[in-house]
Parts: sequence; C-alpha cells; structure tokens
Amino acid sequence: MFRPIESTTASRAVTVQLQGKAITAREGDTLAIALMNAGVFAFRQTPVSGQPRAPLCLMGTCFDCLIEVDGQQNVQACMVEVREGMQLRLQVGARRAEAKT
Repeated sequence: MFRPIESTTASRAVTVQLQGKAITAREGDTLAIALMNAGVFAFRQTPVSGQPRAPLCLMGTCFDCLIEVDGQQNVQACMVEVREGMQLRLQVGARRAEAKT
C-alpha cells in the first residue's frame, strides 16, 4: 500500500513493541507509517460506538491515529518519529483515568 521514497542514505532499522509484539521500522518514519507498514490500520476504537479508527490525514489535524506510547495516552502517531524500544498500545474506548499523585 505504501512505498517509501527512495533515499541516497540508508535508514537504520529500529524495533518497537506493539502490545508485546516486535515491529521493525525505519528510523525517521512516524509511528503511523511504521504501524501501517506492519499491517496495523485500526489504531483505536471510539469510546461511544466502538468503531475502529485509522489514520486519515497523517499531518496532525484529524486525531484518528491516537495511540498509547510508553504509557502516555492519546499520542498522535502521525506526529511522533519511531525510536528504538518504544512500547506501544492500541487504544480501546475511553482513555483510562489516571490517579493524581
């Protein structure tokens, strides 16, 4: 579906974990592109209807690509570059309430 633009410099491969499953991505790619290249298209489910949502604009305006990154909820996957060792979770329904400390 997606084909990377050819570059004169090779991108380093990095590994991220999506719900415990290793995914290899290219350094410099956004999380959204890395996940779609790995065959993941539904990033979250809406809180009200449970409908799956997938990235739409890939430029930070639609908020359909929200995921959890290293424990932080509601991160726009299209706006964050992959880095080695990231821990990712798909969001289902409303976000978790977090206790104030």
